[in-house]
Amino acid sequence: MRATAPRLGTALTRLLLVTAALLGTLLAGAAPASAHAALTGSDPQDGAVVATAPKDVNLTFSEQVAMSTDSIRVLDPAGKRVDTGEIRDLCSGSIVKYGVGLRSGLPEGTYTVAWQTVSADSHPIAGAFTFSIGAPSQTSVALPDQEAGGGLVGALYGIARYVSYAGFVVLVGGAAFVLACWPRGAGARPVQRLVVRGWLTLTAATLVMLLLRNPYTGSGELADAFDLGGLKSVLETKTGAALISRLMLLGAAALFVAVLFGAYTRRNDEKEKKDLTFGLAIGGTVVAAGIAGTWALAEHASTGLQPGIAMPVDILHLLAVAAWLGGLTALLVALYRAPDIERAAVERFSKVAFASVIVLAATGLYQSWRQVGSWSALTGTSYGQLLLVKVGLVAVLVGIAWVSRRWTQRLGAPAKADAVEDTTEDAENDVDVDEDSPETADDSSEAADQGASVAPERAAQLARQRAAVATARKKRDRDADPERNGLRRSVLTETVVAVVLLAVTTVLTSTEPARTEEEAGRSQSTSGSTAVPDRPVDIRLPFDTGGVDGKGTVRLSLDPGLTGANALHIYVDRPNGRPLDVPEIKVAFTLKEKNVGPLPVAPDRIQTGHWSANGVQIPMAGEWQIQVTVRTSDIDQTTIDKNVKIG
Repeated sequence: MRATAPRLGTALTRLLLVTAALLGTLLAGAAPASAHAALTGSDPQDGAVVATAPKDVNLTFSEQVAMSTDSIRVLDPAGKRVDTGEIRDLCSGSIVKYGVGLRSGLPEGTYTVAWQTVSADSHPIAGAFTFSIGAPSQTSVALPDQEAGGGLVGALYGIARYVSYAGFVVLVGGAAFVLACWPRGAGARPVQRLVVRGWLTLTAATLVMLLLRNPYTGSGELADAFDLGGLKSVLETKTGAALISRLMLLGAAALFVAVLFGAYTRRNDEKEKKDLTFGLAIGGTVVAAGIAGTWALAEHASTGLQPGIAMPVDILHLLAVAAWLGGLTALLVALYRAPDIERAAVERFSKVAFASVIVLAATGLYQSWRQVGSWSALTGTSYGQLLLVKVGLVAVLVGIAWVSRRWTQRLGAPAKADAVEDTTEDAENDVDVDEDSPETADDSSEAADQGASVAPERAAQLARQRAAVATARKKRDRDADPERNGLRRSVLTETVVAVVLLAVTTVLTSTEPARTEEEAGRSQSTSGSTAVPDRPVDIRLPFDTGGVDGKGTVRLSLDPGLTGANALHIYVDRPNGRPLDVPEIKVAFTLKEKNVGPLPVAPDRIQTGHWSANGVQIPMAGEWQIQVTVRTSDIDQTTIDKNVKIG
């Protein structure tokens, strides 16, 4: 019984279904663009009550950000802007601080500070907080629920990012596969179509990202994609310059592809072809490195620790990914659509893939250290957990590649013997067709009867028929080869895992690095865990009641944070930083070492997500346990606590 290879249509359909499901899960389940720079401090602080109106509002970030005139807005209780609109750069050394002046004569009440900017690695970030002058008041300020970089525009931009990575991998990896592993494949139409489609995909995705960049970092409205003023502003940014540079390099890549599949395939002289191969290899490497550099110059590698080392390492990492996964895609297409690919070509790709894995391991280890920084961040942050998933997928991919290598070793004779065998088979097929095909014999007799005037046309038709039958027979014989069949299945499995790996990598590039997340958390924890004389106690407590809309953060401020009467303010935020309206909040203070308490406090609701209580008595100094009970529905509630020093 003959073994039959899986049909290409079915295999590709399954691959597309896996890709669609994966994109839906990752791009919908992940935050649209997690903050890569974090707000680490403000003056006035979030929830603070100051006696007199400040002259300005200052914000401190964990890394460099790009500010515009509307990046910081201060709104009075009626929603009217009270800032001057002039952003001041207060950065000094490693401290990233920006401020905006306030108008004089501000009355008492609660003021809202809304900020939105773009971090140095190209991702939009935004947030809001309040402070009060004299005493808290009602406020009519309503902030948009949509997170920066979210909504439809954020989803489209995320898909374009994924597609651009995929196009780069196919374009660079497919071309490298032809030059380094299978030069004869430059004349194979399926491989040509694959590389050209990679170029078209990357070009289209880059154009889409360029158009969506303005609404992605600003209004979030899809219609603003065609705002010429916004597009001009984008071109003046680092990311805009990187996208334009990518388009220019893609023009050079188009010339490279034209030569590879044109003049290169027509070269018959061995020396000329060798010289052209060398030139294409050098030129292609320069163009590929330049395109990879457009990511390195605009994203993670360009900011944070050691950017001078990180950017070249990132370029090497991207090129290794393309050589491995893009070459794998080209091999898959060749195995299904160009069955005459030689064993030697597969063996050469195996060596290229092994070298790529070595480069990936070395560069990935450095990038992991740079972005994670500690073992606790590896398991305790979203970035670290995604990185572990990526490492696991790479391990699975390497394991499947080992299986593919075993199938390669079990293939038939090497390339030279294969070529001789193919020539012999072609000759035999021609004889078989002439002798065994009644249709061919009849057609030949008919052509002879019709005379010399139609003989050339019928001869050409018969030649085409013989060639088609010979090709079909040779393909059928190769499809029946169990070793080649096994190689096809293992390479297809590798490609499916590679699709998953590429999607995880895309989400990883839009997730806050673990090192930044931990540093921001430590900064917030340090500023809120211990009371400082003449300053309020500020703490943050994450919670999860287990119900619908049951996750968020409680921010509690106790002012002045001393013994005697204090003002208590509680803010309840969603995971995206927006206010969360809950049915009930309860607070209790306990001084366990003196057996005092719990002292219950029932704050009053001021507005959505804001609760307050005046005259909260702290009878003595010590380390108090503050318990906060949050109820998000009739049945869903939880109690969270934190110990702080008061007095």
